[in-house]
Amino acid sequence: MKAIINGRIILPEGEVSGKALLFDEKIVGIVPENEVCDKCCEVIDAKGAYVTPGLVDVHIHGYLGADTSDADPDGVRLMAKGILENGVTSFLPTTMTVDWDILENVFEQLRELKEESLKDDFIGAEILGCHAEGPFINPANKGAQAESAILAPDAEKVLPYKDIINVITYAPEMENGMEFTRTLRQKSNICLSIGHTKANFDCACKAMGLGITRVTHTFNAQTPLHHRDPGVVGAALTQDVYTELIADCFHVNKGIFPLMNTAKGNKLVLITDCTRAGGLADGEYTLGGQPIFVKGIECRLADGTIAGSVLKLNNAVKNYRDNASLPMWKAVRAASLNAAESAGVADRKGSLECGKDADVVIMDEDCQVIKTFVRGVCKFEK
Repeated sequence: MKAIINGRIILPEGEVSGKALLFDEKIVGIVPENEVCDKCCEVIDAKGAYVTPGLVDVHIHGYLGADTSDADPDGVRLMAKGILENGVTSFLPTTMTVDWDILENVFEQLRELKEESLKDDFIGAEILGCHAEGPFINPANKGAQAESAILAPDAEKVLPYKDIINVITYAPEMENGMEFTRTLRQKSNICLSIGHTKANFDCACKAMGLGITRVTHTFNAQTPLHHRDPGVVGAALTQDVYTELIADCFHVNKGIFPLMNTAKGNKLVLITDCTRAGGLADGEYTLGGQPIFVKGIECRLADGTIAGSVLKLNNAVKNYRDNASLPMWKAVRAASLNAAESAGVADRKGSLECGKDADVVIMDEDCQVIKTFVRGVCKFEK
């Protein structure tokens, strides 16, 4: 058993000090530090740093040159290893709108990689399944997605992969979109997310009533808020759904962060939407087969269209905390428990509660990661 002492332990509703976090493969409990026996435990001194649940990235396309849609298992392994240094202990490799046969190949590979990531010798964040962003989207709000690969919503294509797709992003206003929503709600546990959409407010609310539980990268690639036409953003802010936010201060102005906290509270989910350029230098890369150009925090297509990010999830936590004037626990929750809930994995991920997987991160005041544990095993150390 391991015990982390001298840390500020982050819980779903606050933080505690003067306690020790006990864990093996699972979280065992939180006890007074004077009850820790160094003969029974491997004692780890956090030296006053934060002890947080592992971060859960439910929307990440790539990292360190790899992209989920490459259909390359080694690339996903590289992503899984690389994001450990960002405090991510579990994630959903996220696909783009590419040809369906490529997506089927990716889904089949991720089935195997999901099991592989549960082995003790796997050096990387756990692969929870997949976030399928597309191909059932609206070409009028495709963003950086490839229009040639867009398909009409078809539940029969998706259902054979309901065991590996945790989240699917689609446009419910498209032909058969509402029936697609009903069918997946009835026949699967896939979390349904509205995105890359031109739905109006009424359409979005109807789809949410039928089974959509989340909104993909809120504000981006969807109908905006207007006082006479509230759009998807209006539905996101007023309905009981989870809302993704890319908190890089570019996709969404930082002045919006306090509003999102007030409106959504524990339904706010921090994501990265990171591309293969994440963790690398500025330059030219690809996303979904299209060239993208990276400069600083901006990723764009040649025509200027925003195309994903290079955001790290620990930095998203810091940006959200600092710009919404939040306590650390609330910002961390947005990238851990809220994220896990939005993807249907909160039974074992997202918080330091007894019996959950011991996914634990030690990070400093600036959210820079010192150590990352996945199911009790230290997989990264600075």
